[in-house]
Amino acid sequence: MAHFPVIYTTGVYGCTEKEFFERLIKNNIDCFCDIRRRRAVRGPEYSFVNSQRLQDRLALLSIQYVYEPGLAPTTEIMNIQKGFDEKNKVPRRKRETLSETFKTAYIKQILSQFNMKELFARFETLNKKNIVFFCVEKFAEACHRSLVTHKIQELYPKIKVINL
Repeated sequence: MAHFPVIYTTGVYGCTEKEFFERLIKNNIDCFCDIRRRRAVRGPEYSFVNSQRLQDRLALLSIQYVYEPGLAPTTEIMNIQKGFDEKNKVPRRKRETLSETFKTAYIKQILSQFNMKELFARFETLNKKNIVFFCVEKFAEACHRSLVTHKIQELYPKIKVINL
């Protein structure tokens, strides 16, 4: 890798549309990597991150949009976390951590099969320096994006990861 990008992660829960896009601008994000399975959020509060609206706004900001469904958890894996949250009476939008069962399943079924070097080769071809990995949860540790960035740091220890 010729240069090491800075990797950011962000969610949307708990912030307004203005705050969300200001966060991207403030950190000079030039590549937005969407790693959600479903690229829509129910209700009007977060409709600005529904796929087409999000892509249109990013284009206006000159931020490259990359969709990487290979990093999205399967419905089966998401249901593991959903069951854990229900059992522990944790509303999804207030979750702060992932269950160990979810982490194990995600790492085994998704991360171990995913070619991260190929994704980074793509980022390098696009010449991107500030890449944000996006999913909806407020806290990185409550989302699979934290597992993705842990894997990135294993492969590329010189890469800095910042959770916005």
